[in-house]
Amino acid sequence: MTDLVARLRAAGCVFAEEEARLLTEAASSPAELAGLTERRVAGEPLEYVLGWAEFHGLRLHIGPGVFVPRHRTEFLVDQAVALARPGAVVVDLCCGCGAVGAAIAAAVPVELHAADVSPAAVAAARRNVPRVYQGDLFAALPGELRGRVEVLVANVPYVPTGEIGLMPPEARDHEPRQALDGGADGLAVLRRVAASAARWLAPGGHLLSESGRRQAGPAVAVLAGAGLEAWSVSAEGEEATAVIGRVRVAG
Repeated sequence: MTDLVARLRAAGCVFAEEEARLLTEAASSPAELAGLTERRVAGEPLEYVLGWAEFHGLRLHIGPGVFVPRHRTEFLVDQAVALARPGAVVVDLCCGCGAVGAAIAAAVPVELHAADVSPAAVAAARRNVPRVYQGDLFAALPGELRGRVEVLVANVPYVPTGEIGLMPPEARDHEPRQALDGGADGLAVLRRVAASAARWLAPGGHLLSESGRRQAGPAVAVLAGAGLEAWSVSAEGEEATAVIGRVRVAG
């Protein structure tokens, strides 16, 4: 174990001891452990190597080519859970492996639907949550959901194109670019979601998305420009920000 920890630490793994334990537990033989270690030392995300990601207390299936859920996104889940009533129709758009939707459904008994444009993401999500559709944003959803969605969570890509190269190598070199790249200002996909959200949301329904803190103001403006009552919330002392829009109810 000591040698494994040393190899991982030399490769830049900050939590080398914990990773060594997880890799050892995942391997059924010394040869398999060697193979898993080689993948990790080469920079492959730990979640890909293990085949699962831990998120909001859940262990979720994941594989190469799928966005790895970040722990800061648990804050977005908490905001959605606070708004979701039992039985509510909830949509996890840009779902990746379905982490956000799975975490919401684990906390509140909702009618969950999830969608992603990536075949690899959809294949992973179908092992974690029911009712997963493949397609570009709302085009993936069944028409019967139009006007019925009470909570729409869209963890859209929001890294500005010019900043992709500044991300850690395991993200920029291994995760799908379409799951990271939010366009010139990081808000391109959010604009597309906001433009159509009101047609899918129920009266008083909410749209929630993650944002970088410096993008929060412009992101709120995007939602407001789409006719939603909009605001942002941030986790105290953490790099976690959510922007929230609500369909205005007449009267």
